[in-house]
Amino acid sequence: MTRDTPSCCTPDRRNGVPGASGLSKAVTRPTEQSGATPAGPREIRLAGGWFRMGSDDALSYPADGEGPVRRVRVSPFIIDPHCVSNAHFASFVAATGHVTDAERYGASFVFGGLLPDDFPPTRAVVGAPWWREVLGADWRHPHGPDSDLDGRAEHPVVHVSWNDALAYCTWAGRRLPTEAEWEYAARGGLEQQPFPWGDELRPRDQHRMNVWNGSFPDHNTLEDGYLGTCPVDAFPSNGYGLHNMTGNVWEWTADWFHPAWHATGPLEDPTGPPTGTARALRGGSYLCHASYCRRYRVSARMPNTPDSSTGNIGFRCAGPAGG
Repeated sequence: MTRDTPSCCTPDRRNGVPGASGLSKAVTRPTEQSGATPAGPREIRLAGGWFRMGSDDALSYPADGEGPVRRVRVSPFIIDPHCVSNAHFASFVAATGHVTDAERYGASFVFGGLLPDDFPPTRAVVGAPWWREVLGADWRHPHGPDSDLDGRAEHPVVHVSWNDALAYCTWAGRRLPTEAEWEYAARGGLEQQPFPWGDELRPRDQHRMNVWNGSFPDHNTLEDGYLGTCPVDAFPSNGYGLHNMTGNVWEWTADWFHPAWHATGPLEDPTGPPTGTARALRGGSYLCHASYCRRYRVSARMPNTPDSSTGNIGFRCAGPAGG
């Protein structure tokens, strides 16, 4: 059994159209490097090695190119234990004056269920009307111009494009992880399990990640405690000490996206194809739900253009083991 690819888990700037209607409301243990940097948290050093990357899950989306499962090797590297927070991104902006793509465009995409009931109509995304393009939405104003970061300093920064993520990593002396590094880290030392903690979505009926609960997109039971994003260190870490590798926000990786590159590409420290039109995202987000987007798994992936931004995309930094 296969499934069609759902529309627009994360919209890009090409697929929202004016006048769209029907808007919806609604293992070897890792070691830690000594000390945190001004740009972010203490990094986790991972030993690297061979692992089985990808999935042949019959319920995955064929167009995403998760399979076939293949043995891949990554060299030792470091990676942040969680996504870059609003507080750390604010330090970067204060130091550099960086202007994000969302700020330059003057708008970004916000999940309609996070907007006030009386929010004026805006254009929606074709095939996914719960996404609204909101003027004035950016990293400082995650739900539009009347919102702010009060109480959200330790939530992941959102409305950041791949370009913005790269700029932050460069300033911090880091880089974005490759897809292979990201998946190796997300698995936490487990072999071919769908989640960072094993094969059960809710082990012992406990929520282990921030995803949609209830009926998407009109009713969220909030069983996991959150409607939008949660703090970057919420929920227990995986076997490598990394938080929220699935759920909460999608994470940019360094690689260009291609659904079949891994079938012919290198198996040692793969970096994806040399060119492309979209970058690869990993991990799923607070909007993922089994009925709509079962991408809250360590092998799941999807593309988005480098200048796109939404309220459910963030990133974490990585780097060489000696860096």
